[in-house]
Amino acid sequence: MEDIIIVDNKLQPEDFIRLRLEAGFMETPMEQAEKALSNGLFTASAMCGDKIVGMGRLIGDGSMYWYIQDVAVMPAYQGRGIGKAIVTRLISYAEANSLPGSKASIGLIAAKGKEPFYEKMGFAKHPHDTSGAGMTRKFIAPDCTADNKGASNEFFQS
Repeated sequence: MEDIIIVDNKLQPEDFIRLRLEAGFMETPMEQAEKALSNGLFTASAMCGDKIVGMGRLIGDGSMYWYIQDVAVMPAYQGRGIGKAIVTRLISYAEANSLPGSKASIGLIAAKGKEPFYEKMGFAKHPHDTSGAGMTRKFIAPDCTADNKGASNEFFQS
């Protein structure tokens, strides 16, 4: 079996786009991928040789609220514990970079059917006794050029 190592903050936009597509996520334009990565807090990538075969990102405020996003492993590399290693690294980073003694949380939205994977790692399904269901609102960003200012009410389901 090939050696897999987890590396910090090496994820490039091209790999981000490729892994998202291989995982069945929505296609991401290059400019959006670049901005998403530059605005994120931390990435963990699984490498096999010089190829990135898995990824995960942390986004949020870097103090109280951390969110795990875009956990993906190439299908040929799944079932080897790579996803678990990536999520473990993301959790470790958040814990190490939160203020000592402070209360913080790590959230995520699991892909349908992947909830048991995250439950084994200490995540709780919502709703539960202290919080309601997690929610999202997806939208198509408006064109805010000089001729077209303002917010859009367009949204999409996926």
